[in-house]
Amino acid sequence: MPSSAANFRYRWFARGDINGFFALSIDNLALLAGMSGILIGIFHLPADIVLKQMVPGTAFGVLVGDLLYTWLAFRLARRERRQDVCAMPLGIDTPSMFALTFGVVGPAYLLSHDAHQAWVVGMAVLFLMGAAKIVAAFFGEAIRRALPSTALLGALSAAAIALIMFFSFTKILAEPIGGLVALGLVLLVLVGGVKLPWRMPAVVASVIAGLLVYHVAIKFGYQPPLSPVGEALPGLMLPLPSLAFIEGLNLAWHYIPLAIPVAVATVIGGIDNTESAAVAGDRYATRSILLVEGGATLAAALCGGVIQNTPYIGHPAYKDMGSRAGYTLATGLFIGIGAATGLIGALIAALPESVVVPVLVFIGMEMSGQAVLITRPRHVKALGLALIPALAYLINIELGGLIGAAHIDVAALDEQTRRGLQVLTMLGNGFIITSMLWATWLIWIIDHRLRQAALICAIAAAMTLVGLIHSPYADGRIFFPWQPDMPSLVYSLACGYLLLGGLCALLALTNKSEDKAGA
Repeated sequence: MPSSAANFRYRWFARGDINGFFALSIDNLALLAGMSGILIGIFHLPADIVLKQMVPGTAFGVLVGDLLYTWLAFRLARRERRQDVCAMPLGIDTPSMFALTFGVVGPAYLLSHDAHQAWVVGMAVLFLMGAAKIVAAFFGEAIRRALPSTALLGALSAAAIALIMFFSFTKILAEPIGGLVALGLVLLVLVGGVKLPWRMPAVVASVIAGLLVYHVAIKFGYQPPLSPVGEALPGLMLPLPSLAFIEGLNLAWHYIPLAIPVAVATVIGGIDNTESAAVAGDRYATRSILLVEGGATLAAALCGGVIQNTPYIGHPAYKDMGSRAGYTLATGLFIGIGAATGLIGALIAALPESVVVPVLVFIGMEMSGQAVLITRPRHVKALGLALIPALAYLINIELGGLIGAAHIDVAALDEQTRRGLQVLTMLGNGFIITSMLWATWLIWIIDHRLRQAALICAIAAAMTLVGLIHSPYADGRIFFPWQPDMPSLVYSLACGYLLLGGLCALLALTNKSEDKAGA
């Protein structure tokens, strides 16, 4: 029975908040560890700037977002006079962690070998994403209606398979003693439904079990690879507000083709998560949820962060655990204050990546599985098409590393090899938008919406001519089509898209079976 307005007092902490805290905080910790491992271990950024600047700033966004979502839970509980209100979970966005490390900060460092410049470029890109999310919060429903959900989730699914799961498995197989045990526990419990003693959270159990066998193996002579993060750095790492991002704005525009689609994806995901919470009984205002998400991302950018925040999928699961508002409050404080005091950095340095990343494998599975579940059977082929640009981006990352390590002069290669590398570069650059466009085009072809398919081709041609997709440059920058020394393949590809669009438009005039309902 709801309490009366006069004597109602929301009991915001319950036993379920303990499980909720471990699940949400370890999820965020895993992503901070993944971010640090990628930037330090793969791109070789100095640990000092990653652990002292990027990690605390990114964690500050989690603190701001979770505190505000805790406040929204209190407000909803008081308005509806209910004790079972569960706060919306918020944390670091998984797809953008991979997209922004592999697509922005890491490449920016490889181009300049200036860690400070790479950092301010990452801040600037994140600032633009936060601003875009604030604006999109007022148009979220219109954006979602304009894109087939299969196309959007298909693009994210492609990123999950090609980037999240692939690089997580490279860490697990590089150190399989702890990694496979941790992965096995995650999949046994979260996928197989196997129950653990004392209802221990799967993520906590996987980390403990992985660490246990890892250290026991060391006692028996096992020599694991060194952690790419290295030793923790002592001292306070306060994420103080700064206008340093302004230095990176002139270069940040080059990364808009990657950044804005990822930002918009979290807005649409925020709408879906709000609806999911409403079905579970907690009716939050969609705009409030989205504005907090955008504000937390801006706060992170202003304090040195490089990865955006988002409301997490799974509010009903946290509610089923018995969580209320205590778990978001505790997570925000733990992640935010822990990063500022160096505790998070110490944990990142102490935990082998192999025992942390298995939860990312599960998240990648969930993202790709969700895309399949919401896709109509006849549209499944679009998911396969959406995967191709993401795979090209993955190959570019691996090839770039090999070419750099071998000190190969690309200009000295034969013309056919250089053209092959250029094709791979163009196919991978802007892969999130390319995946969405290709999937949308095929879905509308399948549904006989040929005029709309022709429009997609025209949009793709226009984006190709300015580098929003298929940029021929290694850094994926945008450009003007009339600038000198433009590779001829840019014009050829744009022309190909226009011819394909013309074909679709011509067939739309003669094809009388166009499905106007789009069913």
